[in-house]
Amino acid sequence: MSRRQPFVHLYLARVREFVREPEVIFWVFGFPVLLAIGLGVAFRNKPPDEIIVGVVDAPGFARVAAALPASEGFRVLTVPAAAAGERLRLGKVALIVTPGDSYEYRYDPTRPDSVMARHLVNEALQRAAGQIDPVKVRETLVTEPGARYIDFLIPGLLGMNIMSGGMWGVGFLLVDMRTRRLLKRLIATPMKRTDFLGAIMTSRIILVLTEMTLLLIFGRIIFHLVVQGSLWTVVVLAVLGAFVFAGLGLLVASRTARIETASGLMNIVMLPMFVFSGIFFSSDRFPAAIQPFVKALPLTALNDALRAAILEGASLPSQAGRILVMLAWGVVAFAVALRLFRWN
Repeated sequence: MSRRQPFVHLYLARVREFVREPEVIFWVFGFPVLLAIGLGVAFRNKPPDEIIVGVVDAPGFARVAAALPASEGFRVLTVPAAAAGERLRLGKVALIVTPGDSYEYRYDPTRPDSVMARHLVNEALQRAAGQIDPVKVRETLVTEPGARYIDFLIPGLLGMNIMSGGMWGVGFLLVDMRTRRLLKRLIATPMKRTDFLGAIMTSRIILVLTEMTLLLIFGRIIFHLVVQGSLWTVVVLAVLGAFVFAGLGLLVASRTARIETASGLMNIVMLPMFVFSGIFFSSDRFPAAIQPFVKALPLTALNDALRAAILEGASLPSQAGRILVMLAWGVVAFAVALRLFRWN
């Protein structure tokens, strides 16, 4: 018998188990695509939302309404003075304008749309009153792939999938096999432990590459996503990410004997990365005080490196710092996990 046959049989067993579970196929391949479609449509490129301005029914109303035409993105609503505060509080208008000898602006400074409305309405009213811009300006409108939300989102979804697949595909699998006493039976066979763990890792890497290919092709066909960098760079980063999160999944499962415990531990590990690692929005939005913690997370490093390669055309050497962060997590996780791992 060839020395590689046990490894091949173990790998094929993992593939067959995967194929026989249609719900797993959906969560691995279907869910990220549906999520990309939903968020891509919700945050698609479109004209700016109209600015809803409530103008109090008072002398000077017609002058204000004439200065805020629909062609410039304004929608003027007549608001009784007694109801103005409630309309603003409920978000039915972005700004309340009270006409008179001078204009009174009532708005919520904590609402970005309200602050923006105040500036745009004031500019329109001042211009209507005869104000002339002291400096002439020119505008150059730029809309191109790479600057859209969907371009930002797809690398984040790829990183999220790699994390979830590594944690659940390795950690949950091992705990389930331990619970059913399959690990105890396997260790009693002539099987080499390296063949067993190698088959799991190989199946994860093949799945990661399949997920990556599907998501990038989908993004290209549906949203015209352009991969600016080398595909080999993206592949290497994805495989490295699979290694890191397989190690973390193995660490979580190293001694866990119950599926409920494993689920709780995996959620504890993954939740900070779901929140802080920039899947759906940039991690730079978090305060500077916690940025060292955010940048030290393996998913942050993976997402930032994937975005740099896909959107900016960054080379692999230019991502050395992020790669070192991922390698540190992966090597330490595997070293500790293999030392703690129990087969029964």
